[in-house]
Amino acid sequence: MKIKDGYTLHNVAGETVVIPCGGINFDKMITLNETAAFIWSKLQQETTEEEVVDALLCEYEVDKATAEKSVANFIGQLKESGFLE
Repeated sequence: MKIKDGYTLHNVAGETVVIPCGGINFDKMITLNETAAFIWSKLQQETTEEEVVDALLCEYEVDKATAEKSVANFIGQLKESGFLE
């Protein structure tokens, strides 16, 4: 899975935001916290949920159950919102 083309991750005034580019249009900018931005960046390349969990475990001091839950929740939100291929 990966993020659909047409979205870019930017740091604006200390906030990490997703901005559409090209012909994609939506009414608001999406602001991500640090963990969500990390997961989003991993999903810009084709990857699996397990690989994202492993990357999160390497980057942050978090137990595996918490990492799995965080990744699953965020990926679920991305799927529901149509951001994933």
